[in-house]
Amino acid sequence: MAMAPRFELRQGQTQSLVMTPQLQQAIKLLQMSNLELTEYVEAELERNPLLEKTEGFVEKRSSDTTSADREPASAGEQNGAGSTETDGPDLATSLRDEAGSQATVDQLDAGLENVYADESQADAANRQAGPTDSGWSSVGQGSSAPLGEEFNFEATLTKEKTLSEHLTEQLNIAVTDPAGRMIGVHMIGALNETGYLTSEPDQIAETLGADAGKVEEVLAVVQTFDPAGIFARNLGECLAIQLREQDRLDPVMEKLLDNLELLAKHDFAELMKRCGADKEDLAEMIEEIRDCNPRPGSAFGHEVVQPVLPDVFVREATDGSWHVELNNETLPRVLVNNQYYANVAKGATREEDKTYLTECLSDANWLVKSLDQRARTILKVAREIVRQQDAFLVYGVQHLRPLNLKTVADAIEMHESTVSRVTSNKYMATPRGIFELKYFFTSAIASSAGGEAHSAEAVRQRIRDMIDSEDAKKILSDDRIVEMLNQLGIDIARRTVAKYREALGIPSSVQRRRQKKALG
Repeated sequence: MAMAPRFELRQGQTQSLVMTPQLQQAIKLLQMSNLELTEYVEAELERNPLLEKTEGFVEKRSSDTTSADREPASAGEQNGAGSTETDGPDLATSLRDEAGSQATVDQLDAGLENVYADESQADAANRQAGPTDSGWSSVGQGSSAPLGEEFNFEATLTKEKTLSEHLTEQLNIAVTDPAGRMIGVHMIGALNETGYLTSEPDQIAETLGADAGKVEEVLAVVQTFDPAGIFARNLGECLAIQLREQDRLDPVMEKLLDNLELLAKHDFAELMKRCGADKEDLAEMIEEIRDCNPRPGSAFGHEVVQPVLPDVFVREATDGSWHVELNNETLPRVLVNNQYYANVAKGATREEDKTYLTECLSDANWLVKSLDQRARTILKVAREIVRQQDAFLVYGVQHLRPLNLKTVADAIEMHESTVSRVTSNKYMATPRGIFELKYFFTSAIASSAGGEAHSAEAVRQRIRDMIDSEDAKKILSDDRIVEMLNQLGIDIARRTVAKYREALGIPSSVQRRRQKKALG
């Protein structure tokens, strides 16, 4: 087949789908979480001078309308600074000068009210309020009065102490020898995020050109640091360090730590034989091991986990129905400052200034519209999920219905991709807890009696309940669980039961029988 450039003329009309930048923005906003959305809106507020963040009022949540449906006061009433006129026709220059002057103000050590010789607003407020009205009245005002006992400067730290910083402070106190301190610093750098030492002492000695005995000596010192178990080279050593600190590392416990692989397999009969301990002593030692921390370094050097903020609230109404409402606290409130636009547009004579203003106004209007549409779409999808999963809210997880994106999309007359974006990183607060919206979408397992299908999540919960309530003398095998589920009208294969059991972290029937026989 010959390949060569050629011209081709097509007649007739054709249709093609083109995603405009506005449409791309709307899709992007739809799949954002509330934290990502807040960051995006803050960036747009800095970039677009016509956008204004509304403050100072709280709207009542409603299942019928969203925060974007309210009509707050006009932009001019919300921000009186929006009526400031420019001094000249060059809009771009004036905006740059305004930004530059604000940056100069931000670099000052004090606010503008403290620059003047007269009494500042802050001083006047403190004088009128009195010295006992605020715990901060004596801070930063040149007062020699002692701070209150409740004030704690450590509570004002901007970040938590890392593992490296925590260990370095202890090293500087425990090791005074420069060579030993250098070895300790190298060991701190060789720790992984869980607090385990990734290099052997002979490797450290070879790398630093130090004596191997000196490295072992420093290792023995740093292994006494807080948190207990730090600088261990394996799990057994980590547990031994912690148990030694608790004065529980006796010869029998050492034998148990040497056979952790048997403990993982729940082979308690062999453990009792190797350790020379009876059933009660073995159970006590295992409980002490469970109280230890196998990852001592995990508590340091990590960002603070942000709590999950639900996007939707579901509450039971007085008539037995469900009241679905948006969490307005997670919805950014922005308005278009039309008054400011009208004022600056009067002095815009250059074509590039007019173009800039038009683009800013168009982007601002579209952002407000996109936020409103995003809130409406989330509420619509959440309502349909609640309608489909009413039995789950009333009776629990065993009554969770199988649900897919197409079912919800057809019910609310939207595309499946839209529903998928809405349910991504969105959470719903229900009387049974906070769940991600995707949690309610589970695959279906057919009914053996030809009735309604069962949710995979509900079946997993039934398997967990069966195993939790099983008799120690009659451990349920996977085949027996399949028979019991079939009697409940659930058509499921044995390999599916095994897959669900492993996903739940439940051992096999052989391991459970061995465990309960040894400890029961």
